[in-house]
Amino acid sequence: MRAAKNIFANIDKISITLYIILIFFGWINIYASQYNEDSKLLLDLSTRYGKQLLFIALAIIIAIVNLIIDWKFYYSLSYLLYIVIVIMLIVVLFSGNIVGGAKSWFNLGVFKFQPSEFAKFATALALAKYYNNIYIKKISFTQKIRTYIIILLPFLLIIAQNDLGTALIYSGFIFVLYREGLSGNILIVGLISIILFILTLLINKIIIIGILIGISFLIFLFSKKKKYEILFISSVLIGSSAFVYSVDYIFNEGLAPHQRKRINILLGKDFDPHGAGYNLIQSKIAIGSGGLLGKGFLNGTQTRFDFVPEQSTDFIFCTIGEEWGFIGSLFFLLLYTGLLVRILFLAERQRSNFSRIYGYSVASILFLHLLINVGMTIGLIPTIGIPLPFISYGGSSLIGFTLLLFIFLNLDSYRLQMLR
Repeated sequence: MRAAKNIFANIDKISITLYIILIFFGWINIYASQYNEDSKLLLDLSTRYGKQLLFIALAIIIAIVNLIIDWKFYYSLSYLLYIVIVIMLIVVLFSGNIVGGAKSWFNLGVFKFQPSEFAKFATALALAKYYNNIYIKKISFTQKIRTYIIILLPFLLIIAQNDLGTALIYSGFIFVLYREGLSGNILIVGLISIILFILTLLINKIIIIGILIGISFLIFLFSKKKKYEILFISSVLIGSSAFVYSVDYIFNEGLAPHQRKRINILLGKDFDPHGAGYNLIQSKIAIGSGGLLGKGFLNGTQTRFDFVPEQSTDFIFCTIGEEWGFIGSLFFLLLYTGLLVRILFLAERQRSNFSRIYGYSVASILFLHLLINVGMTIGLIPTIGIPLPFISYGGSSLIGFTLLLFIFLNLDSYRLQMLR
């Protein structure tokens, strides 16, 4: 344990300041989304804003404890924490409660507990420890398989819980591995796959295959026409074509009906204003009605009259957009971007591979949460149940993200003592 007089000596004050601003800004918007003139108590435990105050107090205590603990605690117990969380993810499949269609919650009486929120930092710790002494460009096939297992095991278990939103966050570890030396081709393949997937849902497959053949022919004309180049171009064409013809199966068999419905609505292929499209329509109305400066605190009509479902959790950004307007939303996004940039700055100055990899994991996880959540509320991404870190209502969410961030701030404070 760190010496008492040095607890805050090397802690990054900027990150902590941004964290505190964000969690209390989140509480203000939860209060606005749940405001009731008949309830005057801020600590009214029958309301979400009352419970969130307790969660904030608990999160701050946990944050302080995390700053006191010696960094070796996390390094030495990384795999154990990961195993414990994986076991919880398995157990919740059999004895968990279903909330919002996802079987991912333990009901502990006084409060509910969602293991998947804690699986993020546990996976980040396990991955960071595994790559602490490994150079990614020289890893063996066996080491690659172990890497995939570390990431895919919690991912698949969360998918099994029917929580696609949380599972998607694990794609963020690709950015971490890319920073450590993973070929950029992986990112290019992923981007192309997403583009082909969307185009296949919108355009006839024959047309897409024709476009692929045309692009391949142009690349062939400008190539040196060596055997390995011809083989590569042919393989990419065949693989891309096969993927295009597999999209229907992936879409119809791999996604739940409500997920297919939301994607079709986003792509303009379907219109369901009273069903699957209701949330998105009301979300856009709420954000758009805020205008430049917003309607003012507690003056949002969409917020006050509960037009947007889940407005204190997944759709909390609607409250920000309606009551604080474009300027307030922009300020919030800049504030959040500031935290992300600060985390990346801290990660780059680490002398330890373990700390750097974990830091990039933190930034990637928070970035994807922000991107998906905000993109969902403004109609750029299909509606997916995923919280806005430090802003949305929820004890598991707030404590999980607090642990995620403050473990890294702890590691950063020891950076001069950690050589690997």
